[in-house]
Amino acid sequence: MKRIEHREDRYPFRFVEYVPENAGEGLPLIIQLHGAGERGDDLSLVDVHGFSKVLANEDINCRFIMPQCPKETFWAARVESIVELIEKVIKDFDADPKRVYLTGLSMGGFGTWYTAMARPDLFAAIAPICGGGMAWNAGALTMPVRVFHGVNDNAVSVNQSDEMVNAIKARGGNVEYTRMEGVGHNVWEHAYNKALADWLFSYSK
Repeated sequence: MKRIEHREDRYPFRFVEYVPENAGEGLPLIIQLHGAGERGDDLSLVDVHGFSKVLANEDINCRFIMPQCPKETFWAARVESIVELIEKVIKDFDADPKRVYLTGLSMGGFGTWYTAMARPDLFAAIAPICGGGMAWNAGALTMPVRVFHGVNDNAVSVNQSDEMVNAIKARGGNVEYTRMEGVGHNVWEHAYNKALADWLFSYSK
């Protein structure tokens, strides 16, 4: 896949795009939100964790967008800007609006929950990794949800995901939860693989 860095002023964030060499129109779109350690203005940081590790070895017919959050803020505080970026990318890159997916790890897991609750209409499915949200608002999550969290996470308590998953289940929502015993904060090393991409792609609006 081709890796392209975008720094255009028209977008609210700089971002890295991964796209197949001979990409056509109407590809599905995955947006991945990184963790707190990858904030800043060095776009190579967004490749440190997540799907970029998978893309080196797999041929996945999808457009991946990995924005970078500025150092002085965090994703959950930038939900409107995340939505703006996604809407512009869908239009500019002619992505399939029925197959848009959001995922993120740690700080990006929080950003995934918060953005999906703010604009559930945008996403066919989401995958928050070791994050947390607002359990009282879980009813807003109308899309399928795939959650991962390490039981031994000392940075973000597994209780954060427990609360979100239980709230979704209580409202009859579609949620799958991998609660990994003996795993700490780096549960993303187990979560991001082709199987997760295939799970996302199995859903369409």
